[in-house]
Amino acid sequence: MRLPRSLQARLGLSLGVVLTLMWIVAATATALIVRKEMDEVFDSTLQETAQRILPLAVMDIVNRDGNNVTQRLASLRDHEEFFTYIVRDAEGHILLQSHAADPSIFPDYAERGFSQTATHRFYSDAALRDTVRITVAEPLSHRARIAREIALGLGLPLLIVVPLALAAVILAVRTNLGPLRRFRTSLEARSARDLTPIPTDDLQTEIAPVAATLNNLLGRLREGFEAERSFASNAAHELRTPLAGAIAQTQRLSAETSDPVAKARASDIEATLKRLTRLSERLLQLARAEGGPLRLDRSADLRVAARLVVEDLARGLELGRIALDLPNAPVISDLDPDAFGIVCRNLVENALKHGARDKPVSVRLTPDGVLSVTNDGPVIPQETLSRLTARFERAGSTNDGSGLGLAIVAVIAKRIGSPLSLTSPPPGSVSGLEVRIQLPVNSAWAK
Repeated sequence: MRLPRSLQARLGLSLGVVLTLMWIVAATATALIVRKEMDEVFDSTLQETAQRILPLAVMDIVNRDGNNVTQRLASLRDHEEFFTYIVRDAEGHILLQSHAADPSIFPDYAERGFSQTATHRFYSDAALRDTVRITVAEPLSHRARIAREIALGLGLPLLIVVPLALAAVILAVRTNLGPLRRFRTSLEARSARDLTPIPTDDLQTEIAPVAATLNNLLGRLREGFEAERSFASNAAHELRTPLAGAIAQTQRLSAETSDPVAKARASDIEATLKRLTRLSERLLQLARAEGGPLRLDRSADLRVAARLVVEDLARGLELGRIALDLPNAPVISDLDPDAFGIVCRNLVENALKHGARDKPVSVRLTPDGVLSVTNDGPVIPQETLSRLTARFERAGSTNDGSGLGLAIVAVIAKRIGSPLSLTSPPPGSVSGLEVRIQLPVNSAWAK
């Protein structure tokens, strides 16, 4: 039988089994000791009975007219007689016997002392130079019955004591393992990115070092992640100024030169610098998505952020390139508007960049907080869809995207616990891609 994996179950089971075995051993030992003492008491009673009756029997026999006459004592009242006796002369003739005595069970007199058959235990004694002999008998069934009653008397309480003791053991184990159970629950409830220390104030001394080591490990991981995010954020931020200066110098060089080859090279350099600028912006967004707080202690209307993002992206595009559908009622959420803006901007930019140029991009926010962005275009295979949220994954696209847009959205969705789905083609369509994310909203407003 395999032991349960739970420490609480193992402790309760092992303590319960040990306690039960101890009770059984103690009861058995007690029964054996009592049985031994009981045999000594009954043997003493046999001996005392013989020594009390023998003088009386001698006086009665001596005063008789005929010594060979068997006399059976009459019973004063009905009762169960455990000790029976017979008195015999030297030739074995019965001179006196108790009213319930059966001479056939008595063995021949051999000597003073104890003897035993398969059914009875005897004590024999003699007087008047062994001419008057007495043998007292006790059935072994009497002793066996008393031994069974003693065993039952010791065993029956176990049926009550042992379950109560097991319940007390389970309660004690459960109570004392409460801090460890809360520690486990705290660990299970944490997300993969929650690296804050776990409270260990009430943990037992045997477990506290493990918790302290775990907290130290979490601290080192947190410092490592923070250093990584800080490096990415600082590097992207520091790149902005030189990249902007380089782009300005390239544009000036292109304006000042009349050489077509130089103009073409300047244009290529400018395009490359702009791609670096977009990449640095995506790195900043990724650092923000991974490290910054995404849920606030205040709520805001997501429609405002969605409208601002779409209006900003629509500048410079033909009219109707982005179709925005917002509900009439506010969509109230504690999601950071900046984080929602990052999600909305990346989804719309991804749709504009990879979707069909002659078809509008649909942006829809529902009253229950579902943001969906749909664009027309070729159907994307399912195995490709599963890779689109990976970092720097372009899935064979020839566009100059950074490969971080959907990855940033996936990071934010995971941190706020919102499902993100990519469907190609969208429901009711034969082509294109739809990205949906369920955002946290205030249920009272959603109704």
